[in-house]
Amino acid sequence: MPKAMRYTTDSIIYFGGNIDYRIFILQSGVVNLSSIDIETGNEINEKVKDGEFFGVKSALGKFPREETARAVCPSVVIGLTVQEFENIFINNKELILKMLRVFSGQLRQIHKKTESILNNVSTDLQSGMLSLAQSFYNDDQFRSASDVYLKFLKRYPNYLKRTEVAKLYQEAKLKADRLAEMNKNDISFDDDESDNSNKIFALPAAFERFAKIYEPGQVIIAEFEPGDSFYLIQKGKVQLIKCVSGSKKNLDILKPGEIFGEMAILDNSPRSATCMAIGHVKCLEFNKENFQLLITGNPQIALHLLKLFCKRINDQKRRFRILCIKDYQARICDVFLLLDEMNPISSEKEKQRRFNVSVHDVANWAGLPVDVTKDELFKLSAQRKVEIYDDYMIISNINEMRRLYESRYLTGNL
Repeated sequence: MPKAMRYTTDSIIYFGGNIDYRIFILQSGVVNLSSIDIETGNEINEKVKDGEFFGVKSALGKFPREETARAVCPSVVIGLTVQEFENIFINNKELILKMLRVFSGQLRQIHKKTESILNNVSTDLQSGMLSLAQSFYNDDQFRSASDVYLKFLKRYPNYLKRTEVAKLYQEAKLKADRLAEMNKNDISFDDDESDNSNKIFALPAAFERFAKIYEPGQVIIAEFEPGDSFYLIQKGKVQLIKCVSGSKKNLDILKPGEIFGEMAILDNSPRSATCMAIGHVKCLEFNKENFQLLITGNPQIALHLLKLFCKRINDQKRRFRILCIKDYQARICDVFLLLDEMNPISSEKEKQRRFNVSVHDVANWAGLPVDVTKDELFKLSAQRKVEIYDDYMIISNINEMRRLYESRYLTGNL
């Protein structure tokens, strides 16, 4: 049962860094949420209004509190377990859409800050799409390149240099068709993958009319293009790619039951990443018109989306924190600490770590030029803290890496 709790003036409801999976509603009084801006180091204060939820992201995402919650005056707060919150959330259409839009906006703002610090802000969406297509072409991913060129031609039929783009599309498609002929095979999916999305969400058979099949290397959505649909993976895997200064960075691999493309549906903004089929992929495609019908008729999907936003906001903030570190070696150390967080091991006694990353991968994570990254990695190698190979690296002692990061971070960011 939800329980009302009374707090006196200046009482702390929870501290930043706490592990606490309760969600709160302010019934009366005033609550202040204080946190530290990742980029500036300045304190941020936000007041909670009567009837508003707080503590949602960390509770649903199961990560430490980002902020400290303090009662500014005598206040009454309702505490909910995650299950109690879900019971309220799942039957309230207005609350569903409001929270999804708020979290979508927060995630979009973090993306914008990340792109700004990487000097990757492009107000010219056309140039962004052409750069993405060229990047695929340069890497001999001709199917992906032709897909992006074709999307561009459809989106911008009056582009001044349309003839040149059409020629690039034809060249990429010709090479893609030749490769496809050489590697011709039947449509099949990985044996270990089943139709998990229907099991997770119990979708009715009527949704099968939204199903689409994508071929290996096919670009489902392209970064920089306007967003007008989102997808639920039923079979296969989808790779998320970010184009940074003309080169591609692999962000994640999504599996059956996962959703992508949802941000553009909620805030009418351009795509922030490219999603490409790995092998054959089956997705359900939903547009803006049937989005509300889908999530309100299938509230478990809305809840899944909300948890997805919580996780992505936390992940993006963690990556953004790396980019804000002034000391380059501390920044690279924190990349390894992030990789350790993403790939935890069961034995705390095991100090050595192996990460399947190249120098270019570390440079992308750190937001540094490759030559600068190489110099810093060689310094760490000289100290016998890291062994560098072509496509993987070994950290001799992750705890020593953490101590080095903390000492250099404190010195370099004062």
